[in-house]
Amino acid sequence: MAEQKKNMTFLQAARKEAVDHVPVWYMRQAGRSQPEYRRLKEKYSLFEITRDPELCAYVTKLPVDQYNTDAAILYKDIMTPLPSMGVEVDIKPGVGPVIHNPIKHHEDVDKLGMIDPEEEVPFVLDTISLLREQLHVPLITFSGAPFTLASYMIEGGPSKNYYHTKAFMHARPEAWQALMDKLGDMTIRYVKAQIRAGAEAIQIFDSWVGALNAADYRRYVKPVMTKIFEELNHENVPVIMFGVGAGHLIQEWNDLPLEIIGLDWRTSVAEARNQGVNKALQGNLDPSLLLAPWDAIEEQVKPILDQGMQENGFIFNLGHGVFPEVNPDTLKRLTAFVHEYTQK
Repeated sequence: MAEQKKNMTFLQAARKEAVDHVPVWYMRQAGRSQPEYRRLKEKYSLFEITRDPELCAYVTKLPVDQYNTDAAILYKDIMTPLPSMGVEVDIKPGVGPVIHNPIKHHEDVDKLGMIDPEEEVPFVLDTISLLREQLHVPLITFSGAPFTLASYMIEGGPSKNYYHTKAFMHARPEAWQALMDKLGDMTIRYVKAQIRAGAEAIQIFDSWVGALNAADYRRYVKPVMTKIFEELNHENVPVIMFGVGAGHLIQEWNDLPLEIIGLDWRTSVAEARNQGVNKALQGNLDPSLLLAPWDAIEEQVKPILDQGMQENGFIFNLGHGVFPEVNPDTLKRLTAFVHEYTQK
């Protein structure tokens, strides 16, 4: 690769330093709507792509090259480490993760093993190492958070209401704590291995934790999240916390030893700041607007940027991930607009 100066804007914003422009990246920017990715998916499954470092690096780097984003997000799935723990999981098209041996009793938790990342997911680490050689922007990698992983493991797949998960949490508190402990330790091991391999930032996806009220979050989830972030705090890489429909939890997250809070579209940057949030913020265009005419997109993006630029420490993103129907040209135009509008 020709020598190219590395774009550090994302990492500068993560540290709340002054930047030349607001950095941009998109959750699920790798794959989904890109025609090159769709052609690959005609031949390979998600798990097959993630187990091939050359192929996975290509998919990860593609949106950086096409959209000119300021960071790359590793192409993989939050389910990737679970088979190493003994979880039987498939990714079914149109459905999502399906667990064939769901957690029902304390004994099921006791059966779960512990991951050895170098031995059991070396393809993830090899992909990270390869991308560090190829990219001129920082590489973000990620892990699912214990609550969200547990919700899949208990429900047996995606859920709209998490009835079984919340019932398990209240009816079997000792088993729940044991499950949080195992998933917390797995997350720490898995993320630290990614950092050793070259990850420059970490996003923790607690996608479905918004289903909990604040009191249950503090009692049943926050202790394990505190442990995870305290451990990762020693690694000297910025960590992002993100969940959907979790605006009522951002003050809880603000207490945690992490650098960046990702907002979904329900909570504005100004609302977060007015609640006393002092972390860097990331977000938060409603991804459905990517199907709207450009004028409508621009109208919604400007106030997000105006609010974000009131303080150092803002990263533009969507309020959830890119979905397949989005035109890649829209993301390219959006990235250019954010860069131009915020240029200093």
